[in-house]
Amino acid sequence: MLLGTWNLENLYRPGGPFGPKDKAAYETKLAALAAVITELDPVLLGVQEVGEPEALQDLAGMLSGEWHIALSAHPDGRGIRVGFLSRTAPQVIADTNTFPAKLRPVQSDDSGAVEPTAGRGFLAVEVTTDSGTVTVAVAHLKSKLLTYPGNRFFPHDEGERARYGAYALYRRAAEAASLRALADELLAGEGKTRDVAVLGDMNDEVQAATTQILLGPPGSEIGTPGYDRPDRGDAVRLWDVAPLIPADQRYSRINSGRRELIDHILTSHHLVHRVTTAGTGLPGDGTLRLPSVGPDPAERRGAPGSDHAPVWVRVE
Repeated sequence: MLLGTWNLENLYRPGGPFGPKDKAAYETKLAALAAVITELDPVLLGVQEVGEPEALQDLAGMLSGEWHIALSAHPDGRGIRVGFLSRTAPQVIADTNTFPAKLRPVQSDDSGAVEPTAGRGFLAVEVTTDSGTVTVAVAHLKSKLLTYPGNRFFPHDEGERARYGAYALYRRAAEAASLRALADELLAGEGKTRDVAVLGDMNDEVQAATTQILLGPPGSEIGTPGYDRPDRGDAVRLWDVAPLIPADQRYSRINSGRRELIDHILTSHHLVHRVTTAGTGLPGDGTLRLPSVGPDPAERRGAPGSDHAPVWVRVE
């Protein structure tokens, strides 16, 4: 079976402030997305940037066969949220945006305003497949693309850029800690026997501190001598499958001309040892031809397809 994650980039119906301007552009976008999903043929696909539930329903309607949808009830200020497209009916077991009890709200702007919750909810489902039961959580952490007061995408000066970069990092770190807390609940100390995955747009690369928070106890990473040596951390650890992706495909977005892997799939001990292959883009075809994005996301309003490549694993 194939499990995947994909940021669909501003999936809105046409006519609103964030989606395509007209029906033709909307249908072109849907057709491009549907073609990729059809080629991937996932059992379960975690999705991000679903701006309107109806738009995801439109996309599912373009796919062959029966598809089920689960969406978080915790969108951000633009209405975007995470969700799943699934071949079998998913059972929602968690939908939360809360920080762990001991984690205080984090500063979000120069006024001193604070954010007491994650910007977008974390959704966890359980699905039954031919390969067994899998528990999967999907997330979309705070972006590195910065927004300044007055909906500006460019700062007045470098001091403002630095401060708002810090505010974004505070929030992404808090969200990573919150997602890790959810992973602890899903693993329940039984990662050696449970098939659990945490996936989504983490908005930072493999070695970033926020991404590393998600892993749990250090050690035993894929490709290290400790990978095949059991230890006490295996019951609660998550493994990022990034090292299994061929090096020339190890990116999911191009930021100002630089390739970066910011979409991740992390798996429990039991599940990682069932992974046979991992990749980005389309299996057997390499990474999709991606556009290079800049600091102003509005520049791609109504563009076909997505500015992200899907990330996937095949499980035996």
